[in-house]
Amino acid sequence: MEALFWVREKNGVKCNLCAWNCFMKNGEKGYCEARENRNNNLVPLNFGKLTLMEVKDIEEIPMFHFVPSSKTLLINSIGKNLKGRYFSSEILKEKGRKVEEVSPEDLIEEAENKKVSSITFGGDAEVYFEFAYRVARFAKRSNILTVFSTHGYIEEEPIKKIGKYLDGAIVNIIASADPDFYKRFVDVEDITPIFSTLKQLMKQRVFIEISNTIVPKLGDNLELCKKLAEFINAELSSEIPFHILQFYPSSSLPELPKTPVKTLEKCAEEARMAGLRYVYISNLDSYKNTYCYNCREPLILRKKKKVEIKLAGDRCPTCGLKINLLIR
Repeated sequence: MEALFWVREKNGVKCNLCAWNCFMKNGEKGYCEARENRNNNLVPLNFGKLTLMEVKDIEEIPMFHFVPSSKTLLINSIGKNLKGRYFSSEILKEKGRKVEEVSPEDLIEEAENKKVSSITFGGDAEVYFEFAYRVARFAKRSNILTVFSTHGYIEEEPIKKIGKYLDGAIVNIIASADPDFYKRFVDVEDITPIFSTLKQLMKQRVFIEISNTIVPKLGDNLELCKKLAEFINAELSSEIPFHILQFYPSSSLPELPKTPVKTLEKCAEEARMAGLRYVYISNLDSYKNTYCYNCREPLILRKKKKVEIKLAGDRCPTCGLKINLLIR
């Protein structure tokens, strides 16, 4: 099959799917290693080739306001469009995973059999865009919700195309979008596409949640966390759930410890002070609960695998305030 979002140019093809905009001569692959120029036609190498297909709690994605307490079928495929030292161990793990070939129709059937509420396109979902797009269209017909996981390094036109079929998106940011961190550890020179992705998802009315992994010593600047939260508040919405994530040591950065809890708490406080109403430290049970920002009534209590919902529909039962949620 032919890939989406590319053009022929002299001596090759140019991919316009993600922000790398790779130029490929005949026989060459893109940066993601999932798209190849074959006789001046761009083809996806990973259509239906899944490295993961597993039922998860939606809170693990993490999505706290998207059909709380529901189950999702999490999938992933071959390829990655962000690399660098930060992702090196993750890329090695992916290369060792068994690949299972699944058609979009079979995936929908699997979701129906597992009785999940949604399908989550995990990893860098844009890398297997053609498959995700086909599944999202079929899922809409079958009344199954879809969630798009991304680090945001994607062009706007693909978001417009798939956006009409998506229900939710989790945009995973690292080190509060510190430009220096992205240059040194992710090999990304320009982080502008990440913010464009957030704005475009908002325009497409996709339900957005945002995660921010705080990397100790290298990517834990409080001022940058504050600036990221201010951007979300000013350009998107103060009601977008914002997840502060703890970094854990890996073979990619073995010299780093896990992020201290105090650092996470300071980042969460900065985000709240910047105006965000739903700030979570997703790795810590004591910071996972959802409260009404008007009267502080506890609305969703989360402890380990247990989720207790005290909402009246999508409203606070005490003051009646409408909460930013997607419920079924």
